[in-house]
Amino acid sequence: SKLIVRRSLLLLPLSYCVMDLSASSKLSKAVKPQYMDLPQGDQVQVMYIWIDGTGEGLRCKTRTLDSEPKTIEDLPEWNFDGSSTYQSEGSNSDMYLIPQAMFRDPFRKDPNKLVLCEVLKYNHKPAETNLRQMCKKIMDMVLNQHPWFGMEQEYTLLGTDGHPFGWPSNGFPGPQGPYYCGVGADKAYGRDVVEAHYKACLYAGVKICGTNAEVMPAQWEFQIGPCEGIEMGDHLWIARFLLHRVCEDFGIVASFDPKPIPGNWNGAGCHTNFSTKEMREDGGLKYIEESIERLAKRHQYHIRAYDPKGGLDNARRLTGHHETSNINEFSAGVANRGASIRIPRSVGQEMKGYFEDRRPSANCDPYTVTEALVRTCLLNEDGDEPVKYK
Repeated sequence: SKLIVRRSLLLLPLSYCVMDLSASSKLSKAVKPQYMDLPQGDQVQVMYIWIDGTGEGLRCKTRTLDSEPKTIEDLPEWNFDGSSTYQSEGSNSDMYLIPQAMFRDPFRKDPNKLVLCEVLKYNHKPAETNLRQMCKKIMDMVLNQHPWFGMEQEYTLLGTDGHPFGWPSNGFPGPQGPYYCGVGADKAYGRDVVEAHYKACLYAGVKICGTNAEVMPAQWEFQIGPCEGIEMGDHLWIARFLLHRVCEDFGIVASFDPKPIPGNWNGAGCHTNFSTKEMREDGGLKYIEESIERLAKRHQYHIRAYDPKGGLDNARRLTGHHETSNINEFSAGVANRGASIRIPRSVGQEMKGYFEDRRPSANCDPYTVTEALVRTCLLNEDGDEPVKYK
């Protein structure tokens, strides 16, 4: 059995083989509340949050304001050391934080805030991993079509040993089957984290609309939406941040790796539901089918946009097995979870609604995914590269 465990560890992604976890999760949680409940007068703590140079990691830091900000315009710009976040060289390391979306802080509570920021370089041009700015430009071009999105974020909870949380240290749990939407200590691994995250999202004002246990034990999903335009990316990134913070308190790790465990185990995606005003109205199926035809002609462009490594991460997940399509082939069908694009059965019956793109990986950038859908389906772009607009 020791040999089996060692071999399984060799197959894990490198980042999960050795886990250096902060010891802060082991500190007594009974002590902290007496400080968190202290009055703070009129002053407010505002936590600035941004995407780092990996395109997947999140960073944050806090400043004090003299009064509660009511709008984004009340929040000052700030800066940080980009050489410590993989975003600049040490000789020219100042990066600018530009507030874009504000939320309530579920950890410090009202009147304190969380604020999602764009990152600009020293010359005030977007940082390489600031994909929000272009996404916002594209969304502004189709405001009259009212594009709605809903993203289903799958993730895996990892324990201190680098294995999925609750898995035996010297083997594997029983095969997949009883865990999806399962109930009971032998089927649901880590529900406390899921419930805490759900409440944190609701308090913050994140548009979370549901959650469920997934097919692989210790794998879960939460859904964000419906969100219109740029709001989709903003709310999903903050939901991810809240998940990381909740896991930090519990002393475990949330992984968005698309295939955390090789072999006969489901991967993790971020299925993206999409519709426009025309699709949602009577006869909208026509516009859904037209969009799917455009997507079929631009499959490789979307595969590159749907994970941060240009398709390399998704290649481990999109194998044609475990409820996925083959990464090299485009397919679509009604109620088909093995297709690239799924049309829900209710949509086929009502002849209007939305469609689901099942290709995005769990670690995708939602700004890139939603931008790509709008470019292809609404701006009628074709070819392997995005069009550059003035």
